[in-house]
Amino acid sequence: MVTVAPALRTFLATEAGSAVVLLVTTLTALVWANSPWRETYTALWHTTAGVFVGDARLELDLQHWVNDLAMAVFFAVVGLEINREATRGELRDPRAVAVPALGALGGLLVPVLIFLALNAGTDAAHGWGVVMSTDTAFLVGVLALFGPRCPDRLRLFLLTLAIVDDIGAIAAMAVFYTDDVDLRALVVAAVLVAVLVGLRRRRVWRLAPYVGVGVALWVAVLASGVHATIAGVLVGLLVPTSLPQDRRRQEVAVRARRFLSEGGADRGHAAAVAGRAAVATGDRLQRALHPWSAYVVVPLFGLANAGVRLDAATLADAFGSRLTVGTAVALVVGNAVGITGAATLALRLGLGDLPGRVRWGHLVGGAVLAGIGFTISLFIAQLAFDDPVLLERAKIGVLAGSLVAAVAGSLLLRWLGERLPLCTPPRLPPTLPPLPWRTAG
Repeated sequence: MVTVAPALRTFLATEAGSAVVLLVTTLTALVWANSPWRETYTALWHTTAGVFVGDARLELDLQHWVNDLAMAVFFAVVGLEINREATRGELRDPRAVAVPALGALGGLLVPVLIFLALNAGTDAAHGWGVVMSTDTAFLVGVLALFGPRCPDRLRLFLLTLAIVDDIGAIAAMAVFYTDDVDLRALVVAAVLVAVLVGLRRRRVWRLAPYVGVGVALWVAVLASGVHATIAGVLVGLLVPTSLPQDRRRQEVAVRARRFLSEGGADRGHAAAVAGRAAVATGDRLQRALHPWSAYVVVPLFGLANAGVRLDAATLADAFGSRLTVGTAVALVVGNAVGITGAATLALRLGLGDLPGRVRWGHLVGGAVLAGIGFTISLFIAQLAFDDPVLLERAKIGVLAGSLVAAVAGSLLLRWLGERLPLCTPPRLPPTLPPLPWRTAG
């Protein structure tokens, strides 16, 4: 039976559950934005809130608090998952990562080329980054709800693809979608990153120093002009995720025995501290942040950003624009062609293999499903377009393309699942020798 590491299984289960909540909040935003109370939707997310300490003040509207601060938690979780998989997971093995990584590269480049081909020479061309990313929560959630039975290895393949895809999208966001940069704040941010590196090298296992430096880093990056969510990515990538030394686990047993034999608050506290020290720092941080990211941050992002007008006039204008059509086509066709083509090339060159019982047909179905580009696509759209008309057209293109990719990918994988099962066939009992009285002669 093909198994998946317990930590990864927990991650996948949380992402699958998050997709349901994200879908509900997305539909709520769409209904709200198209209801008689649509003005309250806009008014709510443009309400300002801030923090004031003496003359220092940090004031943003609610939508920016969600997009700049809350989404930093989401990107920290993405960074932690990349960090853990690269340290001790699937991303350690070059052959295991080669096919999904090259597939992700195709899924980054081909959608961008299609988008630019359809929007060349227009103001919308600056939004090419919108079509670069696959939404991990929706991808895993749709696969769990509507995909074939026993999809663990397929989920793992697509998760690896999505992780590499996210690295490319985050890099593009940092380099190409940054406004004017404040060099002094950027120097402060660089110093804080060096502090995180120092904490990691000294194997500091307590969470408080990383969280404190991470908060200061978020403020510095926000002040620098680079998008503040990059701070979350950096924290996720730099928190140590390697397993502690064996002596840490042995110390847990010693302190637990002392507590069991002597009791007392001090002994109990010492045993609890030893237990925390014996778990990778990144694992503890991910365990704390991931449920909040999956069930609060990402759904809240959907609620704050998915509210677009879908009346007849708006839809006619959108689907008559190259921006909306280019976004939808690039997400669906670009990912299907780019991922399938690049991954097939990697297989033909012998650079890697498909995991477990995953077959080429599953790869094609997963490539179609990877066209779901919701969260980071909407996020980059907010950065790329100041014009509200262009932003609305881009959002409609993301919603349309993601819907088509989800339905087409689900149907294809369901059909393939009936013909190419992903489950390991049950082991048959060994053939028993013939009974003495049934032997020939």
